[in-house]
Amino acid sequence: MDGICTLGNDRVYDQIIALLNSIEVIAGKDMSVCIYPYDDNTEKLAQEVAKRPNVQLYDNVDSIQKWDKYVRSIWDVHPTAKQVWQKIDNEPYHRVGTHRRYCAFDAPFDRYIYMDADTLLMSPTDAIFDLLESHDCIVYDFQHKDPTHVYNVKSPKLETIFPSERVEQEIFCSGFYASKKDLFTPEMREDLLSHLKQGEAEILYPMAPDQTIINYMMMRSGCSVYNLALNLPPDNRTGCCVTSEHFQEKDHILYDKNNRLTYIHYIGLSSRLFKKVSEGENITFPYRDLFLYYRYLHEPEKLPKFTTKPKAYNSQPNFLQKITRKLGISSKNK
Repeated sequence: MDGICTLGNDRVYDQIIALLNSIEVIAGKDMSVCIYPYDDNTEKLAQEVAKRPNVQLYDNVDSIQKWDKYVRSIWDVHPTAKQVWQKIDNEPYHRVGTHRRYCAFDAPFDRYIYMDADTLLMSPTDAIFDLLESHDCIVYDFQHKDPTHVYNVKSPKLETIFPSERVEQEIFCSGFYASKKDLFTPEMREDLLSHLKQGEAEILYPMAPDQTIINYMMMRSGCSVYNLALNLPPDNRTGCCVTSEHFQEKDHILYDKNNRLTYIHYIGLSSRLFKKVSEGENITFPYRDLFLYYRYLHEPEKLPKFTTKPKAYNSQPNFLQKITRKLGISSKNK
């Protein structure tokens, strides 16, 4: 069985609703979807899932705990990760819930497409699933242009483990990829962990924890990674990120120079931003109306009616905001 997976909790509720609705429109109401829980904060999501017969909230505790344990074992042998993280939030592991997307290698689908909560589907999925017949992993992004967010490029070991030609061809963004059930056997996982314990962990980039590990797993295991951005004819390629503001919208679908996008990734935009906009705060960002269309697809009467002056999401804070931030005074404390 084929399906689409995502990861989240109630903090990204509005984004997941928009994603689910985009999947329903583009891939059809029969497309099965699985949501992996980032943490236990999923009460609202569970209520929504109960209304959608094709959607499930993953509840295989053994699978979740298995991957939680595995990734902690990986980070336990990293030479600097914990020191770096403790400077940020004093937590032993950074965003450990993001790794739960790996549960897709267990269940419930034989072949799956993983999509981050901050994405919207823009094209049918048949072609991607077809490519899984001849490859282990299908991606469509331009992460290969910036390996610094996948690996520690300052590590002298990187070139000896993964030559630059492989890095340029195989690395990918973990926000959208397709793969298969049971791709990594217990023996393969233990072999990977053994290599990491022998010093290879230093090439992992700790500030994108799930992204660096899945890239390492795919590449160190010799899996076939096929990037549409590198293999499609130049005239047929499209972008995928919200940072590209030249996309054209037609009938709630985005196009890049007349080519339909596969998905749009609102990468870099805070989940708080989507929550505020959904609650009626007039903050502008690229393709905001597209997000709102899918968010309120089944509740058009609740679509926010903005009455205040629009404010850009990336507008510079004013003097008062700078002072209050410096003093550690947040709006919720006022």
